[in-house]
Amino acid sequence: MRFIPLSESDRAHMLQTIGVASVSELFADVPDSALRSELLKIPEAMPEFDLAEYFENLAETNNPARPRNSFLGAGAYYHHVPAAVDQLLLRTEFFTCYTPYQPEVSQGTLMASYEFQTYTAGLFQMEVANASMYDGASALAEGVIMASRIRKRPKIVMSNLVNPAWRRVVETYTRYTGIEIVTVDDVATGASVSLVEAVDKSTAAVVVQSPNFLGVIEDLGSIRSACDAVDALMVVAVAEPVSLGILGGPGMFGADIVAGEGRSFGGSLSFGGPGLGMFAVKEKLARQMPGRLVGKTRDSRGRDGYVLTMATREQHIRRERATSNICSNQALCATAAAIHISLLGKRGLKELAEANLSACHYLADRIGSLEGFERACQRPFFNEVAIRLPVSPKVVNKRLARAGVTGGLDLSPCYPELNSTMLFCATEAHSKKSIDNLVEVLSEFEK
Repeated sequence: MRFIPLSESDRAHMLQTIGVASVSELFADVPDSALRSELLKIPEAMPEFDLAEYFENLAETNNPARPRNSFLGAGAYYHHVPAAVDQLLLRTEFFTCYTPYQPEVSQGTLMASYEFQTYTAGLFQMEVANASMYDGASALAEGVIMASRIRKRPKIVMSNLVNPAWRRVVETYTRYTGIEIVTVDDVATGASVSLVEAVDKSTAAVVVQSPNFLGVIEDLGSIRSACDAVDALMVVAVAEPVSLGILGGPGMFGADIVAGEGRSFGGSLSFGGPGLGMFAVKEKLARQMPGRLVGKTRDSRGRDGYVLTMATREQHIRRERATSNICSNQALCATAAAIHISLLGKRGLKELAEANLSACHYLADRIGSLEGFERACQRPFFNEVAIRLPVSPKVVNKRLARAGVTGGLDLSPCYPELNSTMLFCATEAHSKKSIDNLVEVLSEFEK
């Protein structure tokens, strides 16, 4: 294949057509610090064996996260994934990252996606779920846009206890849509108690996360009442679906739209990705839902069959009326989640959630017993807890790093008022010994 460079006249014509004066103007939104003027320093070509050795040497410079020695959560939680999950993913019936359009040759993948939808709807206690979204953050953004479109109102009231990274994604998605995001500050209380005060008749939806970014379990019932008073929709974000093994799903409290991150089932931290978006709605809103929906039917011989249903969606045929611009999903990750959940079963999921709850409460009690350390919020929590420290979190994390431990999240960049507070996470992967080791290092900072 030979590439022919554009002539100056062709280049000028293309720039004029798309409405920019120069190529550099195309990248005007990219910060100067991220632009590279020099060529990449790529090594010369080398034999395959040498190339493999080169990348192995690079890989050895990584410092992999060791689950029992890492207490960092904040939206990405380490859980044990049974070996059977990855082994089953290797089967050709499942091994694809796409939801297929040809049901006659893709029954395995479609069946797995259907089961994922069923598990998602069951976990969230909602009526309809789709065949997955990209990740929790973009799923929440899709839910916000959907709510504004349905209610035909511009205002979205959102708690600042929703994951800050998720909030930034929502703001990016909605920047040019006319949607107004009103963020309510409830960090001092640790729960979204002031959210209802910002709700009025121009509000399309109220957005809350439970357990929230500080690990606190929100009172969804009171938020539902505030929504009902002005006929607004209730959108709930779920960053840790394992919690639903012991907590009631958002649908139980009247949620209209639920967006979640499913990486805890069958996924891994993997330097931050891939994620797995979960999305569910009340049945009356199903036709407004973004993404793919797999349905179960019967073929001409009476056998079970799976197909993409409600397929005459605007995403496919009338793009100017599209409910969303999402054009794919996370089918492979969704399959992994479905396998993991099926291996757990209802009782196993409850036991997993109880193990997470026990581990984090043991961590909170042990750290709280140290002089100068105390919980930032005295409310029920799951998986992670905010702890006030007697010294700077940066100092603590440096000391923990020297001991081979990854500490919690310094909350000050997200919440300046919590400038001496750290968010610690513990799951079923953390043993009593690993938590005791953490506390032993922290004890050096006692007052």
